[in-house]
Amino acid sequence: MFGPRGSSLAPLAQPPGSFSPDLRSATASRIGTPRADVGDHVNADKITTSEQRQIDLRDKINKETKIKLGSENLLEALISKNAKQTRDQRIKVEQELSSSNRKIAEMKSQLEIEIDRANRPSTPSRSRLSSLFQGSPLRSPGRDVEGLEHEQYAAELESESPTYVLAEILQALELEGMQPDYYVEQANSLVNLFKRYPNLKYDLAWAIFGLRVQTMLLSESRDVVAAGYRVTRHAIADRRSLQIIRGFNTDGLVILSLVKESKASIEREQALKFVRAFLDVKDGVHELSNAVIRTVVSVAEHHEDRLRSMALLTVSELLIRNPPLAVLTGGVASLADTLVDGNYHSFEMLAIALLHLLDNPQQRKYLKSGHELEAAFTPFTDPMNVHGNEDRLKSSARLIAAILKTWPGIFTLSSGSFSSVRSLLLSLYYPNPTAQDLILDLLLDVLHIKPPSWASSYLAGRRLTTYGRVANLRAESHYHGSRPEQEDQSCNFSLIDHFTTLLLGIFISCGLLKALSDLVEETSNTALKRKATLLLGEVLKLANLSLAGTMSSSLQAIPSLLKSASHEEDENYPLAPGMIYQIDRVNRTLYRSELASKAQSTSVTRAQDHASSRQSDPVKPKLSTDIDDLQFRSLLLETQVLTTVNYLKWRWDLINDLIEGPLLNPRRLEETIKTSKFLKRIIGFYQPFKFRFSDARNTKPNQRYVRTGCLLIKTLLQNPEGITYLTESKFIRQLAQCLAELDKMSGATSPAPFFSLYKVSETLTGSYFALLGALSSDPRGLLIMERWRMINMFYHIMDLKDRDDLVPMLLGSMDFSLESHLRVMLSKGLTACPKKIRIYATKLLRPYATTPLQGIRRQPNEPGRCEWAIRLLVTQLYDPEVEVCEVAVQILEEACNQRLHLEYVVRCRPALDHLGEIGAPLLLRFLSTSLGYQYLDGLDYITQEMDDWFLGRNDSYVRLVEASLSRALSAQPERPKWTGDDHLQPHDYGIVPPHFYRELTRTVEGCHLLKESGHFGEFAATIRDSWAEAEDREIMLKVKGCLWAVGNVGSMELGAPFLEETDVVAWIIKIASESDVMTMRGTAFFVLGLVSRSLHGMEILAGHGWNAATDDLGRSLGYCLPPNLGVIFSMKLEPRASRMKPRRKAKAEASAPVLDDDPSHARILSLVTDLGNTVLTKKAAGDLYSLKAQASNDFKSTSLFRKVMSILESHSFRLPVRRFVIDLFDKSVMRHIVLDDESEDD
Repeated sequence: MFGPRGSSLAPLAQPPGSFSPDLRSATASRIGTPRADVGDHVNADKITTSEQRQIDLRDKINKETKIKLGSENLLEALISKNAKQTRDQRIKVEQELSSSNRKIAEMKSQLEIEIDRANRPSTPSRSRLSSLFQGSPLRSPGRDVEGLEHEQYAAELESESPTYVLAEILQALELEGMQPDYYVEQANSLVNLFKRYPNLKYDLAWAIFGLRVQTMLLSESRDVVAAGYRVTRHAIADRRSLQIIRGFNTDGLVILSLVKESKASIEREQALKFVRAFLDVKDGVHELSNAVIRTVVSVAEHHEDRLRSMALLTVSELLIRNPPLAVLTGGVASLADTLVDGNYHSFEMLAIALLHLLDNPQQRKYLKSGHELEAAFTPFTDPMNVHGNEDRLKSSARLIAAILKTWPGIFTLSSGSFSSVRSLLLSLYYPNPTAQDLILDLLLDVLHIKPPSWASSYLAGRRLTTYGRVANLRAESHYHGSRPEQEDQSCNFSLIDHFTTLLLGIFISCGLLKALSDLVEETSNTALKRKATLLLGEVLKLANLSLAGTMSSSLQAIPSLLKSASHEEDENYPLAPGMIYQIDRVNRTLYRSELASKAQSTSVTRAQDHASSRQSDPVKPKLSTDIDDLQFRSLLLETQVLTTVNYLKWRWDLINDLIEGPLLNPRRLEETIKTSKFLKRIIGFYQPFKFRFSDARNTKPNQRYVRTGCLLIKTLLQNPEGITYLTESKFIRQLAQCLAELDKMSGATSPAPFFSLYKVSETLTGSYFALLGALSSDPRGLLIMERWRMINMFYHIMDLKDRDDLVPMLLGSMDFSLESHLRVMLSKGLTACPKKIRIYATKLLRPYATTPLQGIRRQPNEPGRCEWAIRLLVTQLYDPEVEVCEVAVQILEEACNQRLHLEYVVRCRPALDHLGEIGAPLLLRFLSTSLGYQYLDGLDYITQEMDDWFLGRNDSYVRLVEASLSRALSAQPERPKWTGDDHLQPHDYGIVPPHFYRELTRTVEGCHLLKESGHFGEFAATIRDSWAEAEDREIMLKVKGCLWAVGNVGSMELGAPFLEETDVVAWIIKIASESDVMTMRGTAFFVLGLVSRSLHGMEILAGHGWNAATDDLGRSLGYCLPPNLGVIFSMKLEPRASRMKPRRKAKAEASAPVLDDDPSHARILSLVTDLGNTVLTKKAAGDLYSLKAQASNDFKSTSLFRKVMSILESHSFRLPVRRFVIDLFDKSVMRHIVLDDESEDD
């Protein structure tokens, strides 16, 4: 009957159809606000899934981070004021800041634990389920595992027999007359058993299990009914199990639960989750009955229902999985009405379902008109709805943005020469600042325009000449500056940029420039005028970069404004010259900002530039090294160092200028050391045992002391006099003594070391490692460290088992650019430390391995600057932890963007077979050089990989590209991952992923192999033969895979000749202009952009009339458009008449009248039918009440109940009407139907 005793089965990560997996009994407070889902523990947390807990922790971390930033800003402001007056406030702020730091650290630790727990197989948090039957049935279910030893608990679980426990629980459920909590407890135990042994549900004795479930679902207690739905949901295994469950008459029970009032919220929610579980089983959607879906649709249409959001999502998923059923039950109408009403918080999710139907011609017939999504433009185009509906306008703007970011959405809006888009732009002429501002924001979002850092200042009314002094200007290039410039840009083709180019062409053809220029001229709102001017400048810049020269050259003059400015009789003549001047200023500022960003992005990031020691770019110019004596002495006095020992009164900005300027002069440095106490007091401030620097709070304003200390050490190391002074100072000696307290081999250990856990986290004591990092950046500094045996102490510190906090701090502060023992120490951290530290140490290699070599001359026998880091990264590929290997592969893949680095990685001959898919991108990069080709050919990798791609990987590549593009265009970006390091960026969504055939055609040998294999000819033949396929999804997927393969080959200069031999470009253009599948046209459009990346491909496209954008050197940018956009958007949607035929036929079959020989029953059936008519509803309800009072026995008939249910199944009724009809019948009717006991019928 069951599986073998003691069988070990893998746990299930997520139950089918579940939002929250636990269920808790609650007997009190049944009327009132809806309660959370009941669960295994009575006092369990509401957050029941790992994903929800992670989201909650991230939200708390973000909130606490904002508090921390506010405290730091306030503290920085208080420090700039009088120290005595703000002392108490400063102490309070520092306490709050310390509390925030502690909370953030704790929550990040909890988040890491939660992520690790989610990645591991789930272990039950209870003792043996048999213990649930001990004691009173009303007590809290189960004992907490925290009191048990792990080994004992694991042994207990191993000895557990799942079949025995299952039989025990089912026997316990057989008892009658128990309290509701008893049945809920047993149901929760059964759910936990299914979670631990998911294969157990495949061997259920359905006769016994079904009887127990039926008994629970017929209970008078709502909590027991909810527990019954939950148990049944977790028992679902496949479609056959769904059929068996439906055989227990669960459809009627689900309908009965869903139509109940809101006070039965737990029961209704579990019933809807049970329905959603059908969608998680393969072909399970075909087991959903029309009656159940009609009820779910009625819940979705009821605006006040708490489950409306879940019901709408269920209907949208059903529309994607089974469109005929969704259309027949009125699901499409409910979704369309929701979009029109504008009162749903997540329009995007509903629009996805409708857009999915629009893609394929076989599915478009299920939509009434095909223009349902155009209702999103109504709030902007109807002047009567604009005022007072700001929330609806915002929702509509988000919906329009979601529509414009999909191919079906664009094709739907293309009807009538994009009449909907034109109406949206014409709405800019309606004088409503709120609507105009939202439309401008919508355009910024759709065109992926990121305003520059000075945009907020400009919109606030400041002059553009101050843009250079904006402090956060360099934030724009932080991301780009952290990555070295690639030698080969062909591997970074952005699909988003190409898609944006098409959208830009559509908006310009619809009159975007004229609408913006007219808005700039006519509006009296200054902020709106500036925003429109900024957007106009960004659009002109984007057009200049992405559109072909023949298209963009005529736009830059802004004909309408230029015409008004050149004719004095024009009514706009006084304003036009000023507007042109404003636009010109914006364009000049954008150009200068871009130059500043590019200039900064070319700077090389040094390894020791971490948060604690990174120097900020000074706003003021540095002092000259050659200043006169009088000025130098005056500056020393102005620093206040010579007048007071209170470091809070010192002018640290002036101290920095002196250290970076005059003190670099050997004569000034010697004079300062011998004739003043300036350096003595500053060095004394950093001495550990004076407890001044070390006792300062670890706050953002106090990081200036760390930066000054690093500058001072680097300046002293530049001169022999400074080296001598630094070597003989107490600072180095005391610091070595403090490190010795951590070294168990030194003999000077202390029970309360200077670098204690509290001081390192709460004060600047941990920043001494940053000062040591500045010391390690110079060979003379390394000699000082070796003199005091600091490196030996570093080795011993890394062996400390109880101080894992010191190792990342130590490794992250050191400079490994010089060949020294520090690299050996780093190698130890890479191999001999725990996994978390190994990952961190691997990430530290990134700036060394990716350092660009342009302009660096090297002798043939001279060791490279990056080779040592690459060797260590190759070693990390063999780490036993997959996470470490993955990080190493990512860094090596980035390093291989430079040819010299790539060749050296190949010479290291790494073996990546054990990494599988993780190492595949790196192996593909090897193909781009002849050396790598020969290496992989010797491993027989190329032929095997080619066969793999030809037989199936091309299809997987299509899914990868479409998922990447969907994620990049998603309205809701991903939450950031807490990796602790910002150097490694996640996968660039919207970028064309690496393709085997593209990398293969980078070399002559690869092109020769491709020609011999004949694969390209097969791709071209598949495109020619199956380009018009619109029904078979597998064939369409294969055609898309062939398109991407052809495009990737054609994007390479060596691969472009294959295009001309097969004339495949003409067929791709045919797909882009004539295919009936919208996403197929979009794929062809992207592939043509790839083809235009090569010079040969651009010439072929030019022969077909397509224009490609080029840079100043004539190189293609990969953005190509047809001469007329109507070539792409020439698709005609099916006429409405042909759409309605299958719908009317199905509706007529489903709504056939239900008859009965009994006149009384026939009268009741007729009145129930009349309830669907809004005109007759009130009268029919009154007559039904009268009939029930006169002949109550009729409403106890099971046959009549079945016929009434068939009417509810075939007609659309509102949720209150369905509840009214079902409540007319006696409760015993459902029990008779479920238990097949109809002996008392009539």
